[in-house]
Amino acid sequence: KAPTNCSNMLWIHVFLLLQLGFFSAVSSEKILAWPADASHWLNLRLILEELAHKGHEVTALVHSTFLTLQRDFFNFWIYGVHNMSYWELYEHLKVAVASSLKLQRDTCDGVLKNKELMYKLQNQKFDIVVADPVAPCGELIAESLGVPFVYSFRFSMGNSLERLCGQLPSPFSYVPGAMTAFSDKMSFGQRLANTVLYAFQDLIFSLVFQKNWDNYYSEILVLLTPTSRDTGSPASAEIWLIRTYWDFEYPRPILPNFKFVGGLHCAPAKPLPEEIEKVVESSGEHGIVVFSMGSMIKNFSNERTNIIAAALSQLPQKVLWRYSGKKPDALGENTITYDWIPQNDLLGHPKTKAFITHGGTNGIYEAIYHGVPIVGIPLFAEQPDNIVHMKSKGMAIMLDFNKMGTQDLLDAVNTVINNPTYKENAMRLSRIHHDQPVKPLDSAVFWIEFVMRHKGAKHLRPASHELTWYQYHCLDVIGFMFVCLFLFFYITITFLTFCYKKCCRTTKEKNQ
Repeated sequence: KAPTNCSNMLWIHVFLLLQLGFFSAVSSEKILAWPADASHWLNLRLILEELAHKGHEVTALVHSTFLTLQRDFFNFWIYGVHNMSYWELYEHLKVAVASSLKLQRDTCDGVLKNKELMYKLQNQKFDIVVADPVAPCGELIAESLGVPFVYSFRFSMGNSLERLCGQLPSPFSYVPGAMTAFSDKMSFGQRLANTVLYAFQDLIFSLVFQKNWDNYYSEILVLLTPTSRDTGSPASAEIWLIRTYWDFEYPRPILPNFKFVGGLHCAPAKPLPEEIEKVVESSGEHGIVVFSMGSMIKNFSNERTNIIAAALSQLPQKVLWRYSGKKPDALGENTITYDWIPQNDLLGHPKTKAFITHGGTNGIYEAIYHGVPIVGIPLFAEQPDNIVHMKSKGMAIMLDFNKMGTQDLLDAVNTVINNPTYKENAMRLSRIHHDQPVKPLDSAVFWIEFVMRHKGAKHLRPASHELTWYQYHCLDVIGFMFVCLFLFFYITITFLTFCYKKCCRTTKEKNQ
């Protein structure tokens, strides 16, 4: 359980101070990481480990407990939200957002107002901060140390940080907003909904997050050392490392300081543990199905669990299910449950026919990497979006967790296994993923080192950062052109009216 007062947390210098006892051609620089929890940390850790292997001194600043992994949160999004009225949902979210903002601010206080810790960090003479914007204040830590910073993450709510802070172009007509579960080919109604949702998310970002954080940022900036670079906002990020790639993303505009590094955690399959290998080999020509709903969700209600188990029991394949709850009554002999499975290694096994997943980005990319078709059962956050991406690319079927029946799940698994189109599309995306000039992990490391070598990457920063909103959309130019057009027509009409009256008067005088 997260502590109520993060200011009193045990903040520790972790680390990875993995100075490996050898020297490479790369000069050794000092890197400070400010990670978020759970899968966010797992991805960033791989980047930090690779930087350490290259001879850099890496330190991660972490807290003593996870801040975001709370059971009530998952129960609400999986079961509660579908049974609530809009007003009940609003009230619940209002309380949750207020609690989250307080927790985040207390977390920031635990570092930025801890004079002893900040003194130690400043004495370390770091060269760069690598942060995840899901955990706020990484940019303020970089500001206090007077160094550039790089973001590494999947996405922000409504893509607000990317669009409003990173100035990433996002045309509403074909770039669906985060968590809308739309594809890039939207109907009129979807484009209307997409536009309204973008506007709503921007309003929430401005009224809730910016309003709450602006005063805090100003307060902290006053405390900063003279080395301050007068930035301290997400817009100051030198490089944005986005954990997706064109094998996943829809075609869209991108900026030169946004770099795709999707699938950086993926690797060739390793040999399976002996016990699991025996199960896989015993599956015969039918092969296996891998089933995992991620590291955050260990079990479900008895009703949902038995619906799932009954469907799996009717498959000819062996099913390896990551599940640690009570054994379902409907569990078939072909289904084996495990507290943990080597997911990447199983997906890379030639006998794997399908992957049943909640749609987390890490699992999606492992399926792409190994070319395995997906049955997606998304639960919350970006998961519906992820599955819609895969569905639109032809390698997945999507089910509603709260509405699916036994037959729905059975039909979905049989379809992705027996319809060769799904496997062909999965292999096509796999080939696209592997056909990159630089591996995703190497690319992430390169751009972090690039920023350290050049003390930033201002040459990649678009001038739109210096424009007001009306200048960005050329509203002043459009307004000026309307005024000019109005004046042109006004002068023309006035002149013609004058000429007409003059002619009429002359004609009248002649007739008289």
